[in-house]
Amino acid sequence: MDGMMVTGSEKMLARKADGIGWMIFNNPERHNAVSMEMWQAAERILTDFTNDDAVRVVVVTGAGGRAFVSGADISKFESERASEEAVNAYQVQTKKVYDLLADLPKPTIAMIQGHCIGGGTALAVTCDLRICGQTASFGVPAAKLGLGYPIEGIRRLVDVVGPSFAKEIFFTAKKWGAEDARIMGLVNRVVPNEELEAFVLDYAKTIAGNAPLTVGSVKVIVREALKDRGAADEALCDKLVKACFASEDYIEGRRAFMEKRPPQFKGR
Repeated sequence: MDGMMVTGSEKMLARKADGIGWMIFNNPERHNAVSMEMWQAAERILTDFTNDDAVRVVVVTGAGGRAFVSGADISKFESERASEEAVNAYQVQTKKVYDLLADLPKPTIAMIQGHCIGGGTALAVTCDLRICGQTASFGVPAAKLGLGYPIEGIRRLVDVVGPSFAKEIFFTAKKWGAEDARIMGLVNRVVPNEELEAFVLDYAKTIAGNAPLTVGSVKVIVREALKDRGAADEALCDKLVKACFASEDYIEGRRAFMEKRPPQFKGR
């Protein structure tokens, strides 16, 4: 499984190693602004990660060190978003990627260095966890551009930071530093820039080494727990919990604990 993947776009890189799938936005000369071609490649990458049992955690990041993702590539608007039909096609494609990332049955981590603006912030809050460098910056400039913002993107931001901070982020359209982002709950951890990749790699390896059925079940159950009482699929949650207790990994976990050794989980 180790090594780089063919993505169909030189501006999207993907690799798999040590149970970790890396999806890298590779347009550093434009602060990793995203074109239609890149969104299409991202769909292929995430579909592959979903279907590969050897991938247990996914890290999303940007190349070059100056930006995570800075939003849409405005230089492509004339060719990709000039007509209503083209705008609709673009929005359909971006929704596919956001939905794939949100529904990925494996933990996802946004590794953020530099600018994380507009669509970059939307992409980051679609991940389960966000870890950033100390000079990272965040913002949603929609109110400075006169843009409307769809409910699903706002809902994901509210799920992460709550309604008051979500309003502040949108109303002001300000750029926020890493410490403000941490206070808001927009990021889980802030680390020195030079330590970011090593920190995220260690974090991802820790998650990849844990029981996949347990981790996957918690991801689903947290999603269901956020729904109104009565709307959550409690039968599904119970089924996932029972599957953990009925698994070979549960036996392995107990034995490893008693034998004082690291468990070797297989996801079954």
